[in-house]
Amino acid sequence: MPHIDLPTGLPGISAGFAFRPETAKPMRELAHILLHLPNSLTPGERELIASHVSLRNNCHFCYSSHAAAAACHLRDASLVEKVKVDFATAPISEKLKALLAIAGKVQQDGKLVTAADIEAARCQGATNLEIHDTVLIAAAFSMYNRYVDGLGTWQPDDPEMYAQMGQHLAKEGYTQPSIRQPVGTSA
Repeated sequence: MPHIDLPTGLPGISAGFAFRPETAKPMRELAHILLHLPNSLTPGERELIASHVSLRNNCHFCYSSHAAAAACHLRDASLVEKVKVDFATAPISEKLKALLAIAGKVQQDGKLVTAADIEAARCQGATNLEIHDTVLIAAAFSMYNRYVDGLGTWQPDDPEMYAQMGQHLAKEGYTQPSIRQPVGTSA
């Protein structure tokens, strides 16, 4: 049950965005830049970073929707699951493993990131932009996760709903809502 009077039938962050569209706009734009626009990290890799942070923050809605988007981009849901279980042994690049380690530290406390963590990522080929964006994705998703959970938003359990959100996010990005109307209403 939401802690404030949010629009009914809208899951997770969609409810908060509908409640306050003027703050939703810059939050959507930031997510779009970080996760969808061209970058040297693939959209799938960036979605893995967002889902990793969301999982660590125990935000079911954000983890499930961004894991689904990662699976769409990567065309491999089993890879997303392997990263979820243990990214250090998952069949992903050593560079992405180093960036996920940084993201995990940012999720806990940005001051935990050390020069050695940055050097480890650089040794695996990470650029300054990739390191910057990893830190910003981790920081932004910690905020998004806390926004979703702090409002007590509705977080459905239906995997198909998340699969549809993931497809929308992978194809369209973040500037337009993936849920256009409350669940159970007609067009």
